[in-house]
Amino acid sequence: MKQPRALGALLLLAPLAVGLTACGGSTSSASVIDIDGSSTVFPISEAVAEEFQAAHEGTRVTVGESGSSAGYQKFCRGEIAITGASRPIRQSEIDACGQAGIGFVELPVAYDGLTVVVHPSNTWAETMTVAELKRLWEPAAQGTISRWNQIRPDWPDREIHLFGAGTASGTFDYFTEAIVGESKASRGDYTASENDNALVQGVAGDPNALGYFGLAYYEQNQDKLKAVAVDDEDPTNGAGGILPSIETVKGGTYRPLSRPLFIYVAASALERAEVQQFVDFYLTNGADLAAEVGYVPLSGTEQTLVQQRFANRTPGTMFTAGASQTASLEELLKR
Repeated sequence: MKQPRALGALLLLAPLAVGLTACGGSTSSASVIDIDGSSTVFPISEAVAEEFQAAHEGTRVTVGESGSSAGYQKFCRGEIAITGASRPIRQSEIDACGQAGIGFVELPVAYDGLTVVVHPSNTWAETMTVAELKRLWEPAAQGTISRWNQIRPDWPDREIHLFGAGTASGTFDYFTEAIVGESKASRGDYTASENDNALVQGVAGDPNALGYFGLAYYEQNQDKLKAVAVDDEDPTNGAGGILPSIETVKGGTYRPLSRPLFIYVAASALERAEVQQFVDFYLTNGADLAAEVGYVPLSGTEQTLVQQRFANRTPGTMFTAGASQTASLEELLKR
């Protein structure tokens, strides 16, 4: 029986960019598939690449993690065949791809839940509302909201030390849009990093800290972190805060910090047989591998719809300006 991968071990492989071929393969004659983009999607793509190379001697898959925004830039310059993203592509990025003559197919591959975390010794911030998180993270909070008792008067009169995603990260874009209401709108006086392990270490080492990052990183570090339940104050979603978990992310009750993760495949790259094979392999095996590295797989119906989207080479994005923000991924896939 195959042993589950440890996420930390996977991340240690990042500098190697998954550049090795399967045993016995020749690196000099190997076909190369280049992937970059989201650090959140990286562990899934890394796991898929490892399995694919083992089954397809002679094809080398390199996987980078420069961030969603940087990945889109490389993708729209034609530098990579596939980019991973933890947010949908923006209109400006669509325009850049269009100007370069690069068409693409957008493929959801898993779900992730952003987790708000505190130090294990924090006994007061068991639950926070979206409104409280917004008051803490919005641009107006910079230089004004700096102590726990400014969020709730009965909380301690101590400094808050904040840790969060760097501005080039899709996680930053998603968190600010979901919590503050506007992508990239955030206070700037916090410890920022695109490296989620650095954020884990920061919060784990500071009793007054609060931070956010992907669910997979929290699950790998539950012994040194404490998750905060998030209350969206929507009566249709039940009362009180909801903790992130595979069940609450998959069931849609962990709002608004659940999100789909994507790969974008260049239409021109799909003229290569090995790229077609790799994407087919990704969509067929990605659900099991996503779960193995701590993410939430798509439902069976969603997987079927994504595979149909790839088979039809459906161009463009589902997340157009006119698309409903409350529509489920399944509803968007069916449109």
